[in-house]
Amino acid sequence: MAERLGGKPAPATDTTVHDRDWDVEQDLSGQSFTRVAFLDVDLSEMDSRQATFTDCTFRQCRFNASEHTGSAFLNCTFTRCRFFDTRFADCKLTGSMFDGCTYELFTVTGGDWSYVGLPGANLSRATFTGTRLREADLTAARLRKATLHRVDLTDALLHRVDLTQADLRGTDLTALDPRNAELQGARIDPDQALVLVTALGLRVG
Repeated sequence: MAERLGGKPAPATDTTVHDRDWDVEQDLSGQSFTRVAFLDVDLSEMDSRQATFTDCTFRQCRFNASEHTGSAFLNCTFTRCRFFDTRFADCKLTGSMFDGCTYELFTVTGGDWSYVGLPGANLSRATFTGTRLREADLTAARLRKATLHRVDLTDALLHRVDLTQADLRGTDLTALDPRNAELQGARIDPDQALVLVTALGLRVG
């Protein structure tokens, strides 16, 4: 059984879908997949609405220009996948792990991404709006010039996270230790400034 980052085993799979087996015209909406390994599958420009993937593995898959609305990817593993101009709206990715993936023009709106593993991910210029990322692993993640508006980062792992020039307004920063993060040029609101000052052990007034 392959291991995911952090030493946790990837879910075992029962069936495998290869690129040659996949119908590019297939409509994913409303479909359910459990313990399926998707290998080198091109999901570009596909839309999924209310689809469910549970304990699935995606390896070297392409999600370019795809849109996912109200879908669930539960405890899934994404390895060396490409997310170019990919959009997730109100999706649930609880417990999923990303390893060696690329993200360009990556947009997440709403949804529950709690316990997601994105350590070391290059999410520069990505956009997260109103997303729950409770206890997510963002250790050493690169979020340069990213937008994180009203994101719930409660108890997230943020050690060595790079938030240079990121727009963080409205995001919960209580889990962030400013001494162990890159924050140069980041945009925050007055309430967040007080949180960071307090984290530094300073008192205002």
